[in-house]
Amino acid sequence: MGRQKVYLDKLSRFFQIRNLLLRQALAECLGTLVLVMFGCGAVAQLVLSGGSHGMFFTVNFAFGFAATLGILVCGQVSGGHLNPAVTFALCLLGRERWRKFPMFFLFQTIGAFFGAAVIFGMYYDALWDHPGSFNVYGPNATAGIFATYPGKHLTLVNGFFDQIIGTAALIVCILAIVDPYNNSIPQGLEAFTVGFVVLVIGLSMGFNSGYAVNPARDLGPRIFTAIAGWGSEVFTVRNGWFLVPLCAPFIGTIIGVMIYQLMVGFHQEGEARDTKCAEQESVRLTNVNANANANTNTNANAKGNSNDATKEVY
Repeated sequence: MGRQKVYLDKLSRFFQIRNLLLRQALAECLGTLVLVMFGCGAVAQLVLSGGSHGMFFTVNFAFGFAATLGILVCGQVSGGHLNPAVTFALCLLGRERWRKFPMFFLFQTIGAFFGAAVIFGMYYDALWDHPGSFNVYGPNATAGIFATYPGKHLTLVNGFFDQIIGTAALIVCILAIVDPYNNSIPQGLEAFTVGFVVLVIGLSMGFNSGYAVNPARDLGPRIFTAIAGWGSEVFTVRNGWFLVPLCAPFIGTIIGVMIYQLMVGFHQEGEARDTKCAEQESVRLTNVNANANANTNTNANAKGNSNDATKEVY
C-alpha cells in the first residue's frame, strides 16, 4: 500500500496541469462528454430498440439527469457550463473573461465528440442490425441518435426561431439560478436545478427538432457521425440545417440575457447597490458623529483642565 501511494503521488505530479484555464477546459470536456454520453445513449436505446426500451419521456429525463451529472463532474473546477451559450451569457455579463469562451467552446465540442463515440462503440452491433443503419434522414434514420435534425413539418425559419426561444428560456432560468441577488439556491443543489430546467425544456420544446440549445452538444456528435459512416450529408441535409443549432443559440443567449437583466437583474442589482450605499452612508455618518463627540469631550476636558489651572494660580 505504501509503494502504491508513492507511485500514485508520482503520477499525480507528472500529470498535474498548473494552467488554470486548461484545467477548467479539460473539466468542461469531461462534463460535456457525460452529458452527451447519457443523453445520446437514451436516444440510441429508443431508436435501435424500435421503442421497446424507451420513449420520448425517458429521453428527456436522461438529458436532464445527464446535465446534472455533468455539472457535478466539473462544476467545482470550471463552473459546469457544458454549453457555449452559457459561457457566452456569463461573458456578456462580465462574470467570465472572454478568453474562456473559445477555449471552453473547443473543449466542450471535443467532449461531445467523444461522448458520441462512446455510444457509437457501445451500440455498434445494434446499429448494423438496424434497417438503414447509416441513414441521415427518413423513417429509419439513425443520425438523429447523435445530433439534432428537424421534423418533417419544420421549416428552416421556424427551426431557427425554435432554437432561439429554447436557448433564451434556458439562459433566463440559469441566470435566475446563479443570480446572487435573486432567490438563492442552496449550495450543492444548483446542478439538480439546472438539470430540472433541461428536463422541462425537453418536455415542452423538444418536438420540433430535439432541443439542441447547445452548439457544442450538436456540433461535436455531428462531426463524429460524418467521420463514422454517415458522411457529409449530416452537414448538407435540409439546406444546411446544422447551422441552425450552431448559430441560433447565441442569438437566443443575447435575447435571454437582455430579457432577464431588463425585467429582473438590473432591478435586483440596483436595490442591492442602493442598500449598500445607504449602509456605507450610515457608517460614515456614525463615524462623523463619533468623531464630533470625541472632539467635544476633548475640548471640554481641555477647558476643565484650564479652569483648574487658573484656580490654582489665583
